[in-house]
Amino acid sequence: MSPRAHLVLIGGGHAHALVLRGMRQRPDLSVTLIDPAPRAAYSGMLPGFIAGHYPRAALEIDLARLTRAAGARFVIGRAEGLDRARRHVLVAGQAPVPYDILSLDIGITSDLPDLPGFDDHAVPAKPLGHFADRWAGFLAGVAAGHATPRVVVIGAGVAGVELALAARHRLAKGGAAPELTLIEASDEILHDLRPGARTALLEALARAGIALRTGSRVARIGPGGVTLADGESLPAAFVIGAAGARPQGWLAETGLALTEGFVTVDRTLRSVSDPRVFAAGDCAHLSHAPRPKAGVFAVREAPILARNLIAGLTGGRMRAYRPQRRYLKLISMGEKRAAADRQALRIEGRWVWHWKDRIDRGFMRRFQDLPPTGCP
Repeated sequence: MSPRAHLVLIGGGHAHALVLRGMRQRPDLSVTLIDPAPRAAYSGMLPGFIAGHYPRAALEIDLARLTRAAGARFVIGRAEGLDRARRHVLVAGQAPVPYDILSLDIGITSDLPDLPGFDDHAVPAKPLGHFADRWAGFLAGVAAGHATPRVVVIGAGVAGVELALAARHRLAKGGAAPELTLIEASDEILHDLRPGARTALLEALARAGIALRTGSRVARIGPGGVTLADGESLPAAFVIGAAGARPQGWLAETGLALTEGFVTVDRTLRSVSDPRVFAAGDCAHLSHAPRPKAGVFAVREAPILARNLIAGLTGGRMRAYRPQRRYLKLISMGEKRAAADRQALRIEGRWVWHWKDRIDRGFMRRFQDLPPTGCP
C-alpha cells in the first residue's frame, strides 16, 4: 500500500453502506464515497413506504452521517465515467476523484428510455429516492384535488405487483377511490414464484380490484395516461415503470467487461478486466454464479467485499464470495400482510408481514446505532 492509498466507493448501495458501517480509520488509507444524494433508500421497505406504513425517514440511510462515522470523505455528485488510464472517477460538475482501488455499487434503473413519452410522463421504480419524491408529490396532488387517483404500473413482476398493491392501499386509506391497472407483456405473471406465493399474490390483486392486463404492450405514454399497442387508452395520473432491471448507461463507456450491461466480476467481486475495479449489488454480474437481482446478495457480499478491497490495496489474500442457491423472499401485499416464497406451500398473512418488518427494521438499525464520529 502506498503511504496514503485511496479507496473510492461509487454508490451508496446496500453493500457499500455495510462496508462503511464496519470500517475503521487507518492512517494509511483514504476513503471516499461518491453518490448523487446525501441519503439512500433501502429497497426492502419501499413498498411499505408507498403503502403508508413507514415514514420516509424510516427507509433512508444517512450517507453523510455514515461516512463521518467511518472517517471517510463524501462527495455528493453523480459519477458519469472512469478514466482508467489515469485512475480517475469523472463526476458531473466537479473535479475528477483519483483512486487506487475502486468499487461500484450503483444499483439499477427501471426506466424505459425507448418507450415514447416515458421520460416525460412516467416514473421508474428505481432509483428509489427519486421515485419516493415523485410519489409523495402525487399523493399531495390527490389530497388537494389536483390529481385523480388513477395509477398504471408497467411490469407485473414481483416489484410491480408489490408497488400496485401498496399504491392501491395508500390511496384507499386516504379516502380516494383508486383505479389501479397492472400491465404485463407476457401472457402470465409471477411465473418465477412457487405456487403458494403466486396464488396468494394473484388473489390479493383480485381482492384489491386491480385490473391485470396480460399480453399487452405499451405503445406510448402521454400526459393523460398510457396507450397500448392495440390503440386502447388507459387514463392515468401516475405511471410507474417496473418492467425489468436495466444497468446504468454510463457503464458501457468505461471499457470494463460487461454482461448485458452489468459489470462482470469473478468470485472475489473483482472486475474480470481490471484488477483495480470491484463491483457488488445489482450492478454486478457474478460470472462464477449468476443470480437474480435481489438485495439479499448485496448484503451477503458486503463482508467479502470489505476484506477484498483492503487485500487489493495491500496484496493480501482475497476470499471468494459464494452466493446461496436458495433465499427467503418476503413479498408485501399492500396492507400489513405478506407472502413468503420459500416452499410450495402457501405461507402468507399478517404474521409474515410482521416477520418481514422485524427483518427490515433490524437491517436499518445497523445505520442508526453508529460508532462515534470519526472526522468532521
